[in-house]
Amino acid sequence: MEKEQISGTAVSIIFQNDINGYTVLEFETGDGDIFNAVGSLSSVMIGERVKLTGSWTVHPTYGRQFKAEIIEREHIKTADDQYNYLASGAIRGIREATARKIIEKFGDKTFDVISKDPRRLATIKGISAERAKEISEEFNKTFSEREIIIALEKYGLNASESIKIYKALGDSAVIEVERNPYLICEDIIGMSFEKAESVAARLNTKPDSDYRIAAGVIWVLRYNLRNGHTCVPRNKLTPPCVSLLNIDKEDVEKAVDRLIDNKSIVSENVNGKPFIFLNDIYKAEKNCAKQLTFRKNFAVSGSKATDERIQQIEVISGICYNDVQKKAIRTAVEKGLLVLTGGPGTGKTTTIRAIISLFNNDGIETVLCAPTGRAAKRMSELTGYEAKTVHRLLEAEWDKNDKPVFVRNARNPIDADALIIDELSMVDITLFDSLLDALPLGCRLVMVGDSDQLPPVGAGNVLQDIINSGIIPVVELNEVFRQAMQSSIVINAHKIVHGEMPDLSVHNSDFFFLERKNPFTAAETIADLYYRRLPEAYNYSPLNDIQIIAPSRIGETGTENLNKRLQSVLNPQTKNKKEFLNAGRILREGDKIMQTKNNYDIEWTSSADGSTGIGIFNGDIGIIKKIDLLNAYMKISFDDKDVFYPIENASQLEHAYAITVHKSQGSEFKAVIIPVCGIPEKLAYRNLLYTAVTRAREILILVGDNNCVLSMISNVSKSKRYSALQSFLVMEK
Repeated sequence: MEKEQISGTAVSIIFQNDINGYTVLEFETGDGDIFNAVGSLSSVMIGERVKLTGSWTVHPTYGRQFKAEIIEREHIKTADDQYNYLASGAIRGIREATARKIIEKFGDKTFDVISKDPRRLATIKGISAERAKEISEEFNKTFSEREIIIALEKYGLNASESIKIYKALGDSAVIEVERNPYLICEDIIGMSFEKAESVAARLNTKPDSDYRIAAGVIWVLRYNLRNGHTCVPRNKLTPPCVSLLNIDKEDVEKAVDRLIDNKSIVSENVNGKPFIFLNDIYKAEKNCAKQLTFRKNFAVSGSKATDERIQQIEVISGICYNDVQKKAIRTAVEKGLLVLTGGPGTGKTTTIRAIISLFNNDGIETVLCAPTGRAAKRMSELTGYEAKTVHRLLEAEWDKNDKPVFVRNARNPIDADALIIDELSMVDITLFDSLLDALPLGCRLVMVGDSDQLPPVGAGNVLQDIINSGIIPVVELNEVFRQAMQSSIVINAHKIVHGEMPDLSVHNSDFFFLERKNPFTAAETIADLYYRRLPEAYNYSPLNDIQIIAPSRIGETGTENLNKRLQSVLNPQTKNKKEFLNAGRILREGDKIMQTKNNYDIEWTSSADGSTGIGIFNGDIGIIKKIDLLNAYMKISFDDKDVFYPIENASQLEHAYAITVHKSQGSEFKAVIIPVCGIPEKLAYRNLLYTAVTRAREILILVGDNNCVLSMISNVSKSKRYSALQSFLVMEK
């Protein structure tokens, strides 16, 4: 798209986000043309003359908007410009009348007077000496922040990035960045190493090379953290650092030693080999190992789970527990610590219900939780007891850098005698550490999950590491109950996880296979199933009951292409539906969308009970109910949570008619459609297919190539995930 340059004056601020600097300005050119300019424009002042470089966009409702990417400023010099700024309300307590008095007295020297000699302001009627001082302090603070942002922008940082740096480093931001530009890729600011390199290249003085090398090593560790690794073998850390930094291996090794010596990173032997950790992740894995070992050694047991007591629960529930379930019940009640694992249909939920019943009979206050809102809702529905998300249980709040801070911790533990957490396979090491930290002494802990599911999106391998350590009591349910055996979904899920091929020829149950060798025809069939055939045959709602779960994002049967197809037929453009272009995709009223990263700022209100909270999380699915382009927000319903969602955060949303397997973890849907052709080789493995299949409750349809199904089932290799919890547990025992 061709870039344009437009000069003019900022007339008023229509909308501004204080966190990221996204701003909607009313802008006027010299020839009187008035329009809205949008972008990271928070440092632009009312009355200021600027030159904007960017491109025009058109909203179907509100017309032209100029998306600004580069700002060039002229200083606010004239009395008229200074009046416009003061009259805009930018300084609290000054509006048109007061601004006019000040300008009439001091003219184009007004800003100098306010900044350097506020006593002269007090000579104006209506402004006391105390108020004059307050005006000066607020004015100088505003200008100080603005000057820092402008100074940072000359190093290729946009206003949003500059604001983030200023909030982290304060008034010394420019000095600090000029001294060490690699500060910006540290966790607190979180920009890329490449961005830091770009800033460094613009500096007049080349920064110390030690800063660059140290930042590069830590960047590689953080990159591996985002791929799920809590640590990296030292011999595997060096090559990517050499490649990133383009330096000798010996220089990397020396830098790693320096970082270890000054405690910036940690080296620890795991199974006899040196591994390198980031400090916070090392502490998390170590603390989890200590907490679990302590709770095992000093667990508070309950009264005996005798055969008579279990039999009473069986009579009340109408369920006959098998021997393995009884072992799990006894372990939870008598030992106070348990990992309960097993596949679909093996009785995990009925076992949990029995454990809760015995805890209740003993007067033990039991709390239930799960890692996501959908998983918690499902847990509540299956057990009959309220379950919260882990974040809600820990009463998450958010610091100035958008990092979660939990009100519940070791000093302020949760109110519970027992905690049962479901879907532990989804929980990463840092969240698990925070949860263990908030458990009171003597709190019983039951951890539930399917060890054959995919590992968490975040770092660590908590459930598998605990099971593999052999330190914590584990009960695996492996008998599929007769009632569950009536479901071909359950039967075939167990076949898949045991490496057996399902019978794809059966078409009279809840598990179907539609052969489509060509990815293009497969995509057509999937779309038709979603919007026409399943709704007509079963009265399912495409938005609420049916979910396409694809192994990949790319290709004809990937989520990107399927979402475009389905939006065009399910929610096409009309005159009555507002929409806007965002990151190459159109978001429209009525669209099914998913949140793709944790957002700790957005407030929600429950449509069920009116309760309120903060935070919309990665994987939450919702429907866009309303788009208000003038006020730059959307109203979105995420399950039973209604939110007013700022449009500048729309890059965190994507369509959810089709979602990836990884994003589906912890959720369950009435009907699931899975493409099984055109899958990239690295995603064609058994656990991925198993996880997708186990998301279906009533109907599952595979569409594609039976050879692809066979290939996935035969491929037991998983991407290697480095973690140390298992080793630390063994060391702590």
